Amino acid sequence: MKHDLVATGKRKSVNVSLDTGVVAAAREAGLNLSKISEQAIKHATKTEHERRWKEENREAIASWNRWYEKNGDPLAHLRSL
Repeated sequence: MKHDLVATGKRKSVNVSLDTGVVAAAREAGLNLSKISEQAIKHATKTEHERRWKEENREAIASWNRWYEKNGDPLAHLRSL
């Protein structure tokens, strides 16, 4: 099971400004703005974390890719067709 590094299980009240039309439409549709906002922030946080990790490890990834292109798959003999 993958551990969620963002969630703590605790709740915190915050103020968020949203377009009144968006709020009205969401309420009319019976949507939970808090839950939707939390999910969107979690997704954006994960995406940014992944982007930063890739940037920080760009050179190592490029080096591995060059090695792989030159030497091939070291585990190819273990793969079945």
